[in-house]
Amino acid sequence: MKSDFLNIVLYEPEIPQNTGNIARLCACLGAKLYLVGRLGFVLSDKYLKRAGLDYWDKLEIEHISSLDELIKENQTSNFYYFTTKTNKIYTSFLFKQGDFLVFGPETRGIPEDILNKNKEFCATIPMKKDTRSLNLSNSVAIAAYEAFRQFQVTLD
Repeated sequence: MKSDFLNIVLYEPEIPQNTGNIARLCACLGAKLYLVGRLGFVLSDKYLKRAGLDYWDKLEIEHISSLDELIKENQTSNFYYFTTKTNKIYTSFLFKQGDFLVFGPETRGIPEDILNKNKEFCATIPMKKDTRSLNLSNSVAIAAYEAFRQFQVTLD
């Protein structure tokens, strides 16, 4: 079941330390973390656990087999796809509580076919032209805190 606050989706994440950092962020914000598809590590990985520190008991996390399955289960929700392959800056979107922020694998990003089907919901984080991309956990933090800022809520 989705979070009524914020949902972070990692599509085929590859690096356990990034996922651990993102898990810790989700625990601190009260966001639900979805791990979708093939993972580049096992969930018992020591680097994953170490990066998440002692926040695992405060985290709602779910591993789901496909993005299509997640979308089908949450048809009334908005999904935003973070990519370097668009010019729409993430701050131009009006996020609502319960939305899903989707991030692709570290080495290749969200597949082009998914981006092409969802062009109006693709968002980018601006950076200098001669750079390739930000670290995944940094990107998730930037986007999640922008959504949080827009929600104008306080956390208990």
